[in-house]
Amino acid sequence: MRYGVGMNDVDARDDGLVTVRSAFGAAESIERLEKAVTGAGMKVFARIDQAAEARAVGLEMRAATVILFGNPKGGTPLMIAKPTVAIDLPLKALVWDDAQGATWVTYNTPALLVRRHGLDPALADRLAPAGKVLERAVTA
Repeated sequence: MRYGVGMNDVDARDDGLVTVRSAFGAAESIERLEKAVTGAGMKVFARIDQAAEARAVGLEMRAATVILFGNPKGGTPLMIAKPTVAIDLPLKALVWDDAQGATWVTYNTPALLVRRHGLDPALADRLAPAGKVLERAVTA
């Protein structure tokens, strides 16, 4: 994964992850992502602030928040086809800060579901627009 000063702003990897540099700080990136997701007709199911959870037990870490989101109308057919896909749905976006203070967004690609669960690629591709929604929200 590429991240840090001087690296590309977008990096797609063979492991099924995409990492995009945000033009905004972590808090604003989270707000923009949630607004973009709901604006695209999806639902935010949960927000998990990993850094806050770490602080609650006396540990420190840089910003790291996971947003769980999706649309049951889109994800349910995938879970019907391959029930194990439910371990990877709803979709997730991780907003995190690197050591230099840059904010990044990382999310899974549909290809991950194909490789991990043997899901039909055409069915998995139904989720591809979600990545574009995330990227537009933090690079605009």
